[in-house]
This record gives sequence, C-alpha cells and structure tokens, in this order.
Amino acid sequence: MQIFAYEHMTTENKIEKFKALSDETRLRIINLLLVNDSLCVCELVDTLEIPQYQISKGLAILKSSGIVELEKDGKWGYYQLSKLNETNKSLFLLLKKILNDEIFINDLKKLNDRLLLREEGRCVVGFVVEKDLLMLIKKKKEEVNA
Repeated sequence: MQIFAYEHMTTENKIEKFKALSDETRLRIINLLLVNDSLCVCELVDTLEIPQYQISKGLAILKSSGIVELEKDGKWGYYQLSKLNETNKSLFLLLKKILNDEIFINDLKKLNDRLLLREEGRCVVGFVVEKDLLMLIKKKKEEVNA
C-alpha cells in the first residue's frame, strides 16, 4: 500500500481533507478512533474533557470531509473512521505514525478507562460529570480486579 494515495483526488477534495485535519480537537478525535473501531460522542466528551458542542462540531467537519462516518444504534450514535478508500487508509497510516505526542498518549489512557464502562461493547452510561465518572471507573476497575 502506498503511504500517499492522493493522486486520484481533486485539489478541492485534498484541501477539504487537510482543512479537516488542521485542528487539535479533530486530530485528538481521530487519534482515539485509530485505536478503537467506534466511539459515541459521550465517550469522546468524557475522554477529551471538551464540551459536547465542540466535539459534535469537530465530528461534523470530519464527516463532511469523508474522514469519519456515523453508525446509528437505537438512540446511540457511534463514529468510526471511514476506511472505504485507499486515500483514507493511507492517511490513517500516516496519522497513526505521527500522532504520538504526550497529549495523544494521555487521551488514549483516559479512553481505556472510559471504555471500562461499556456493556457488551457498547456505551450505556451517557454523559457523566467528571467526579462521578472517576468514581464509576474506580468501581468498575475494582469489579474487574475482584
């Protein structure tokens, strides 16, 4: 697989994709989706500690540029990387290699804790106040270690 498969994209499409990547919040979202198949908005909000409206705005931009897609499951919506074309696959390979700063590593650690609250691989908690979230994660870790 080529690292860069952009030769078949129009200039406008290239600009749209790279504009979508030009924001720290959106890069942090992508970083989390690179290691997890799908995440709901509440898991992203709790992990990144960014208001829901900012996460949703970032996801809308990533979706309109074809980088992520939304899968509905009842009242829950799960975002995942759009891997339907070689261009995106190449882009994700590159991002996986370069998104290794401390902020991205810390996000992954927080996400691993947040995912402990899933049941049968799906989010069931919704948005949680940070204090309550930490208590729920601690309780879940104790259950797992018991």
